[in-house]
Amino acid sequence: MERRPLAAIACCWILGNGLSCLYDGITFWLLWGGISLMAPLLSTVGRFPWRRLLVLWILFSLGAAYWANNDGSNVSAIEARSKYISPENSGMMELEGIPVQVEGRIVSTVDIDGDRAAFTLRLSGYSFTGESNGERASRERKEPWHESKEKVAVQLRLSSQSELATAASWKRGQIFVIGGTLERPGDARNFGGFDYRNYLRNQRIHWLLKTKGASGVISESPNHFSFTAVLGKVDSLRDRLGVTVGKLFPGWQAGYMKGLIIGLADDLEPEKYAQFTNLGLTHILAISGSHVAINVGLLFGLLRLCRITRETAIWIVLGFVPVYVLLTGFSPSVIRSGIMTMLGLYLLRRGLLKDGLNVLSAAALLMLLWDPYYLLNVSFQLSFVVTAGLIVFVPLLSPYFRWLPERLRGAAAITVAAQLVSFPVTIYYFNQFSLLSLVANMVIVPLVSLIALPVGTAALLASGVWLPLGQWIAYPVRLLNSLTFTATAWLTDRSGFMTYWKSPSLLWITIFYGLAYWLLRRGAHKTAAQPYSAFSAASVDDTVPLPPYPGAKLPHVATLTRLKSSWKQLCLSCILIAGFAGLLVTGYQPANAKGVGHVQFIDVGQGDCALITTPTGINILVDGGGTVSFRKPGDAWRNRKEPFEVGAKTVVPLLKKRGIHRLDAVILTHGDQDHIGGLQAVVEQFPVEALLFNGSLAASATMNKLMATANAGNIPVYAAHQGMKLTPDEATTIEFLAPPDEPVFSGVPYVEEQNHRSLVFRLEMEGASFLFTGDMDVSAERKVLALESGKRLLLPSPVDVLKVAHHGSKTSTSAEWLARLQPKLSIISVGASNSYGHPNAGVMERLERAESFIYRTDLQGEIQVKVKSGTLWIRRKLE
Repeated sequence: MERRPLAAIACCWILGNGLSCLYDGITFWLLWGGISLMAPLLSTVGRFPWRRLLVLWILFSLGAAYWANNDGSNVSAIEARSKYISPENSGMMELEGIPVQVEGRIVSTVDIDGDRAAFTLRLSGYSFTGESNGERASRERKEPWHESKEKVAVQLRLSSQSELATAASWKRGQIFVIGGTLERPGDARNFGGFDYRNYLRNQRIHWLLKTKGASGVISESPNHFSFTAVLGKVDSLRDRLGVTVGKLFPGWQAGYMKGLIIGLADDLEPEKYAQFTNLGLTHILAISGSHVAINVGLLFGLLRLCRITRETAIWIVLGFVPVYVLLTGFSPSVIRSGIMTMLGLYLLRRGLLKDGLNVLSAAALLMLLWDPYYLLNVSFQLSFVVTAGLIVFVPLLSPYFRWLPERLRGAAAITVAAQLVSFPVTIYYFNQFSLLSLVANMVIVPLVSLIALPVGTAALLASGVWLPLGQWIAYPVRLLNSLTFTATAWLTDRSGFMTYWKSPSLLWITIFYGLAYWLLRRGAHKTAAQPYSAFSAASVDDTVPLPPYPGAKLPHVATLTRLKSSWKQLCLSCILIAGFAGLLVTGYQPANAKGVGHVQFIDVGQGDCALITTPTGINILVDGGGTVSFRKPGDAWRNRKEPFEVGAKTVVPLLKKRGIHRLDAVILTHGDQDHIGGLQAVVEQFPVEALLFNGSLAASATMNKLMATANAGNIPVYAAHQGMKLTPDEATTIEFLAPPDEPVFSGVPYVEEQNHRSLVFRLEMEGASFLFTGDMDVSAERKVLALESGKRLLLPSPVDVLKVAHHGSKTSTSAEWLARLQPKLSIISVGASNSYGHPNAGVMERLERAESFIYRTDLQGEIQVKVKSGTLWIRRKLE
C-alpha cells in the first residue's frame, strides 16, 4: 500500500463491488463478515499495520454499499406508476402490450439493419393512449401525462424501403414523439445463454418500445445545447469520415479500416470478422490503448518537428485526447486509455509520473464511481485486466526472451503477457481459444499497429487536403490489408488448433493468475540471478582467497548447501508447474460430469434440438433447430447484414459454453428447415465423427449445403433405419424404430414430405428410457405399432421421457400411441408465441389424460434431464 496506494484502494473497492454484485441477503452478510474477520487476523499474524487494514476494510465496505445503493435504485419508474393502470394488481406484466405514447431524446446512435431501426430514447414523459400499435403519434399530450427520465430501447420496423432515408437522418440529441407498445426484454431461455434482459438492465433500460413505420414518428432538432446533441454532431462527423475511408479503400477493406481508424466496425464483412475472432485479434478493431498511444505519439512527433516546446506539446496533446475519445465512439476501452493518457501526461508535466499501475487504478476508480455497471462490461474487464497484466507480467517475462534481438525482446514479452492475462477472461465469455492466437498476434498485430493504423490515419488526414494524395498514401496499406487477411484466412483454415472451454469459475480464474504470477516470478529471479561460484573462480586461479566475510564456508560445503537449496527450489517449481497444468486440465473438462447421463432439450424456438451426453462423455446432437424465413423475393432490402441464425447464435455458443470439444454423432431426424438449419454452423465449427439421417434428402439449399460440407470435411454419413442399433458405451443403447428399411435402387431419393420419414429412436441410458420422435405423423406411429405386432418388443412401456412429435401438432401423438407408451414425462419443443398454434389443444388434452407430466420449451425454456441408476432429475431454465 505504501508503494501503490491507489492500486490497493482500487482492489478493495472492486472487491466490495463484486461481492455485492454476486451475492445478496444472508450469503452476502456471511461473506462480508468472514472478510471483515480476516482483517484483525492479518494484523496479528501477518503483522500488517492495523490502520492500513482499517482503511482498506472501510473502502471494501463502501464499495459494497455503493454497488448495493446503485443497483437498488435501478428500477423502472414506469413500473412504479403502473398502479394507475391496474390499481388492484399492479406490476410490470400488466403493462405489456398496452399502447403508449412517449416523448424523449435519442441518446444512442441509430442502428439501421435491414428493415429495423434501433436506438435508445431517454424519456421526458409518456402516456397510455389506448391507440393501436403503429398509429401515427400525436404531438397532443393525452391525459394523464407522466414525466419520466427513464431510458427505453426502441425497436422500429420500417414499413417501406423509402423510409430508410428517413431513419438514416436521425441523430443523437433529436427529440421524438413515438407511439407503440411496451414489452419486457427477453431473458435467457437456455442455461448459460445470452440474457438480453440483464444486458439492458446493466444499461438501466427496463423496457422495449416496439413500433412500426418511420412516418408515424414526430421528430425535432434540439432547441438548446446538450451533451447528446454534441454527440450527434460527432456521429455525423464520423459518418463523413467513414465515407472518406470508403473512397480510400476498396470493397471489404473500407469496413475494416473504418473499424481500425475510427471505431466503426459494423461494416466489416462477417466472414472477415469471424477470422479475427477465431484468432483472438478483435482487439485490433476495438479502439484502445495502442490506438491512443500511436496517435498521441504521431501528434507529439509532429509538434516536435514544428519546434514546439515539450511543455506546450503536452498541453496540446491533453486537449487532443478527449476529442479523440469522443470521435472514436466513447467505448469503455477508449475511455480507460483516454483517462490513463491524460493522467499520465499531466503527471509527466508535473514530474510526478512514478507508477503505471497507480494511474490505471485511478482510471478504474473514476469510471466505477461514474457508473458501477462498468464492472460487468466485457470491454472494461478486458481492457483493465490486459493493461494491468502488461504492467505486472512484462518485467517477469522479459528475462525469458534474452535470446532474441533487443528490438524484438520487448514485443515478444508484451504479446505473451497479453495472451496470458486475457486467456481466462476470453474463455469465460467466448469459450474458445486458438492455439495459433499467439502466432497471429506476434505477426499481424505489429504490422497493423506500426504500418496500417498510422499510415491509414495519415491517408485519411491527407485526403482532407487532396483526395488523390490520400489514395496514394493508402496504396501500401491496401496491399498490407490483403496480405493480412490472406494470412488470417490461412491460419483459420488450419484444423485442430481451435479449443473450446467451459466458462470457468471465479475461483479458477483467481488461482490461474496466482499460479502464473508465482511461476513467472520465481523463474524471472532465477534467470536474472548470477550467484557466486567458488569452483568457477578456482578454475581461473588456484590461489583465489576464501570469501572475505565472517563464517564463510569452504567451497565444497557452500556447494552442498546450494545443491540442497536447488533441489528444494526444483521440487517446489515442479509442484507449481504440475498444479498449473492440472488447473488447465480441469478447466478443459466438459461441464457435464462423467458417470451421469444427461439429455438436454435446448430451446431453439420453433424447432428441435437435443444434446445427449452418455455417462462416459460421448456427445450426440439430435437436430439443430433452424431459422425459417417467410421473406418474399421483393423484400430483399429487409434482410439484415447478418441475419439471426439459431445454429450460429444459440446452438454453437451453448455447446462451447458447456465445454463440448467434439460431437461423436449428429442425428438428423429429417430434412425440414427447423430441424437441420442450425446444423450447418455446428459441422463448420466442431469436429463431427458421424452424421446419421433418414435415408432421404429434402430438396432444399440447406440440405444440399449441409451434405456438401460433410463431404468436404470427410464426415461419414450413414442412413439409419428401423432395426439399426448403436451402443455408445456400456450404459447406453440407441435403437432406431423408424423409418423402415426400404430398398433403394438408384441413389438417395429426394422426398418432399419429410415428416413421415422422421427418424424415431429409443434411447436406453442408465436404466431410463427416452423416445425421440422427430416430426413423425399419425401414419408413421401406426406403422411402428404394426411392426411391433408379433415381433420382439420395440417400444418401451412405460417410457420415462417422450419427446412429443412435431412440436405438439395435431398430426401426431394419437391416443393409441400414448396408450402404448404411457409416458411419465412429455417434453414439447416449441417456439413461444409461434404462428402455428402449437401445441395443439387436443394433443395437450390427450397427454393430460395419459397422466404425463408436461414440460414445454416455450414456457420453461431449456429442459435438462439428468439420469443415474434409473433416477431422473429435471431442471428447467424458466419457472
